[in-house]
Amino acid sequence: MKITALLMLKCMPEGADPIILANACDVSHFGFFQRSSVREFIVFVSRTVAKRTPPGQRQSVQHEEYKVHSYNRNGLCAIGFMDDHYPVRSAFSLLNQVIDEYQKNFGESWRTAQADSTEPWPYLDNALTKYQDPAEADKLLKIQRELDETKIILEMTGKVVC
Repeated sequence: MKITALLMLKCMPEGADPIILANACDVSHFGFFQRSSVREFIVFVSRTVAKRTPPGQRQSVQHEEYKVHSYNRNGLCAIGFMDDHYPVRSAFSLLNQVIDEYQKNFGESWRTAQADSTEPWPYLDNALTKYQDPAEADKLLKIQRELDETKIILEMTGKVVC
């Protein structure tokens, strides 16, 4: 399970291309000469998916071995590029957290953005690393995993005692 990119975009109501507010990509698993092309591809697909995601909606788009998840909250759109095995529930939980954190840090300033931002947003880079494990993004999945581990330990203890 891998997250390749997380992006924040401002969706334009007139049908114009969405504006990139923040971008974090991990293209280290691609060849050195492919990396710039992959980044351009991520930006292109992100703009396309964000443009087609209506406000208040979530959607997932399959592209080759990747799923592109998007969540548009009143024009502020979070996009995640995950591999096919990343749980959908965890993906949308992560996108929701990213939007919440963006609004907490920047408020409504994103509404006045007129061009793509090149400023790094450290939270997004940290989220890209931290949430490679889907259980970090989805509390229910984390609890389920802990219960499964406890169950295995109890079964092993029961076998040793008997």
